[in-house]
Amino acid sequence: MLPPVTVNLSAGEQIIFQGHPSWRAIIGFYLKGLAIAIALGIIAKLVSSTATVFGVVLVVLALTLLIGFLKRWATVYTITTRRLNIKRGIISREIQETRLERVQNVNTSQTVYQRLVRIGDVDFDTAASGGDYDFIFYGVADPQDVVHAVDQATGIGAAGSHGLGEPQPPGV
Repeated sequence: MLPPVTVNLSAGEQIIFQGHPSWRAIIGFYLKGLAIAIALGIIAKLVSSTATVFGVVLVVLALTLLIGFLKRWATVYTITTRRLNIKRGIISREIQETRLERVQNVNTSQTVYQRLVRIGDVDFDTAASGGDYDFIFYGVADPQDVVHAVDQATGIGAAGSHGLGEPQPPGV
């Protein structure tokens, strides 16, 4: 479990969901790194000694693990009672943020691979959707939990005031 990330909250605002892409979302990245390590190990074996092969494979695997962890750790998805926030980066930082009342639709998608590893993408269509304004939480575990968090954040009292639909009575 990665430590929580601080978000500048306004008065009365609360964090409802905060998370990183699932570790399962980077398995593909790790498998590619393993394939590259094996390929470079074969090339190193053709060129030099066994010790060099071991060193090359070890360095590539270590870099793959480090980069994969940093990519995951450096991406934080946050849903508060008022907004959506995506932070990416360690040295340079990219922050996407929108207010919940701008969210018009929440869609989830899962490829066959994502269904197998129980992750998915959650796409938030906003009033200003287009290139820079697409909000997508990539590779989250249990994407339906994220959708539920947005439903919880919009609340029954606020439903209908920002295009998310009228509240439904329980059991409908």
